[in-house]
Amino acid sequence: MARTASSSPAAADALPQVELAGLTLLVDILDAGNLSQAAQRLKTSRANVSYHLNQLEKAAGVQLVRRTTRRVEPTEIGQRLYEHAQVIRNEMLAARETIATLGQGLQGRVGLAVPSGYGQMVMSDWLIAFKRAYPAIVLDVLFENRVDDLIRDDVDVAVRILHEPPPNVVARDMGRVRYLVCATRRWIAQHGAPTTPQALRSVPLITASVPGRHVRLRAWQGERGKAEQHEVMLEASLISEHFPFLRQAILADLGVGLVPDYVVASEMASGEVVHLLADWQLSIFGQRIALCWLPGRHQTRAVRTCIDFLLAHREA
Repeated sequence: MARTASSSPAAADALPQVELAGLTLLVDILDAGNLSQAAQRLKTSRANVSYHLNQLEKAAGVQLVRRTTRRVEPTEIGQRLYEHAQVIRNEMLAARETIATLGQGLQGRVGLAVPSGYGQMVMSDWLIAFKRAYPAIVLDVLFENRVDDLIRDDVDVAVRILHEPPPNVVARDMGRVRYLVCATRRWIAQHGAPTTPQALRSVPLITASVPGRHVRLRAWQGERGKAEQHEVMLEASLISEHFPFLRQAILADLGVGLVPDYVVASEMASGEVVHLLADWQLSIFGQRIALCWLPGRHQTRAVRTCIDFLLAHREA
């Protein structure tokens, strides 16, 4: 959220006139980014939101937001008031939750977004165990690979594979994902094994969906940061977001897989699939798995419990 400098020394004297409803409205508007989006979230009209914002600024005696055609940005006093209002709203939500669940077991809803492959092949057992432990919690799991919008209204927590998480979210490390090149022994016996990342340009490549037509592969040997990094542009012959399908395609001898290690872990253990370019470290989307959430959003007991549960399984 952008911070701009514009405030009035008289604003502090006027703030006691601001009511709770106005404070929560300010949070809704600035979180949404513009009046139209705020109106949509609040299920009201843009004119109604604009009217109440004007009333809030009138009560405060100072401009709180700057309006542009596409966005609203807080003034300096608006930003300070927003931060206080966020705390107040979260405390109110926590109090309401306490009253609503008094004498009851842990319940509520958790919106969780997870990467399609890691979610299906690693996290599924964790999520089932969580649901068994907390049957009254509604667990709404979204399997997706998008990284442009980590947290949306219907998502409380997101697990993402990234190079580095953006600065506007809280991120807890969930470990590393290791990409590898692999093929079946049958395919290697018939076609030979690529020995360098550049050699992958001449093989039928099986990998996950990526933006655009080409796969941007980063490869290095030794410790990252100290080793020379190679960047190779590859063109895949089979692309999918469904990782069990990618594993099936690799086992069907359709080509060379470029996938995270957990996709073919059991097949490599049995010897059916061979790890190629084993002395290279590879990355497409990033190597860090992060559990992310917005810093100012109220977290229910159910959401906090889910976060703790996932972090405990990461450390197990």
